[in-house]
Amino acid sequence: MSSYYSPITYIVPPQEDGWLLKTILQKRMDVSRKLLSRLKMTEQGIMLNGERVYISVRVSSGDRVEIRMEQETSEDILPQDIPFDILYEDEHLLVVNKAAGIIVHPTHGHYTDTLANGVVHYWAAKGEQYRFRPVHRLDQETSGVLVIAKNPYSHQHISEQMIAGTVDKRYAAFVHGVPALPAGDIDGPIDRDPAEPHRRIVTPDGYPSLTRYEVKEFFPGRAARVELKLESGRTHQIRVHMSSIGCPLIGDGMYRHQLYGRGPVEAELEAELLPPAEDGLTPEEAAQLARIAELDAAIPRQALHAVRLSFKHPVGLAELVFEAPLPPDMALLQQKLRQEAGAEAE
Repeated sequence: MSSYYSPITYIVPPQEDGWLLKTILQKRMDVSRKLLSRLKMTEQGIMLNGERVYISVRVSSGDRVEIRMEQETSEDILPQDIPFDILYEDEHLLVVNKAAGIIVHPTHGHYTDTLANGVVHYWAAKGEQYRFRPVHRLDQETSGVLVIAKNPYSHQHISEQMIAGTVDKRYAAFVHGVPALPAGDIDGPIDRDPAEPHRRIVTPDGYPSLTRYEVKEFFPGRAARVELKLESGRTHQIRVHMSSIGCPLIGDGMYRHQLYGRGPVEAELEAELLPPAEDGLTPEEAAQLARIAELDAAIPRQALHAVRLSFKHPVGLAELVFEAPLPPDMALLQQKLRQEAGAEAE
């Protein structure tokens, strides 16, 4: 006997009397073709007034349409007692404030110590069964708001909102230097770097990518705090785009300031907080690079935080807004920049 999640219900209004049940499911309940095929094969997947029916039947005003999804688990994810910060939870969604340094989902060679391991353990401890379904991803070293769907219907709905561009994703970042304009768009196609496939670059042949930014605070001669809004969702998009305009993220070990030269600084130099060899640099550039390296050493990861996420709830379509304050490491970086800016102004 299958176990089901609570049904998602729709009451047919008078103006839809006589409609095909299939039309109600697709046009009013927004069930995707893929999910509809799955529900049709499920014993209690599609019910009309408590009875299993074909989707070709016609409905009447006041009829109760229900869809039920079978309970699932992520059997391939090992439960681990890993604490995480919950911003919101109901029977359809789990929204968390992901910490920096934790991978969202197990990958090849990294099967444990991920957010998924912690979430699966958390649900099991409550006696609940869900499959781990992150609707989007954050890089390992990026912190902030992340939404996890508890069933295929919720995952489909929020994913479609993201594709349609109606999900508002905002990020806070600290960058080297200050953008030329106080606000603007970075419209640069992104694709893999042929020389280093794990990296991404802006290239004319890449995938369309758009990032909107606004400078929220600047620290003369050194850095800026910017708010960014993603209009597309490419891998490393913010990091690549900000680097492309000469303002790489502070602490980013992959997309570093151009003065470093191509490739990472040698480990022994990083440990001593020294810049790389100064061959070819003017004295002014060498001094600037020393300041850049000193800032990069002030935070152990890229200074990027998903500060805000808003979308419509998949059931009921209420507008949801979630915010996560700056984490301690970025708050300390901000304090450091403000103190230095204040000292220089004196």
